Amino acid sequence: MADHVTCVNYTPIIYEPGLDGAMILKVDRPRFHLAFPVHDLSEARSFYVGVLGCDEGRSSDKWVDFDLGGHQVVAHLAPDDCRPPSTNVVDGDDVPATHFGLLLDPADWNILVRRLKATSDTRWVIEPTTRFKGEAGEQRTCFVLDPSGNAIEFKSFTDDSQVFVR
Repeated sequence: MADHVTCVNYTPIIYEPGLDGAMILKVDRPRFHLAFPVHDLSEARSFYVGVLGCDEGRSSDKWVDFDLGGHQVVAHLAPDDCRPPSTNVVDGDDVPATHFGLLLDPADWNILVRRLKATSDTRWVIEPTTRFKGEAGEQRTCFVLDPSGNAIEFKSFTDDSQVFVR
């Protein structure tokens, strides 16, 4: 019997400085790209750079690239497409059916939550809470809206190996 297992999905793990210098877990795998509508690029910049701490990439007068945890998210000026998302009940909360977000390690999740709480303009959908407490997949989570009403979730699993647990 072999003393190790080689997985097809093996992904090297890298730790890098995150918000306020805390080390964050990054995996060396393909990054995602997500484009979403906004009604005002200046407000989007203020939120994604000023509140969330994203770096800004390329831009034009119609769109702006942001680095959200190593992923490329792009705010496109499309005011007519900005609508409140519908919701589904998950563990007692009305979770926006359309949303994006990040899985953070606990230290970075706490730092980000403190930043969001310190910002008077934070539009909470679901304030910081623990979901599935005492169950497989226990996680800290919160949802906010950007200035155009796009829902963003930030979560941190108690045990990162349970991200996809059934």
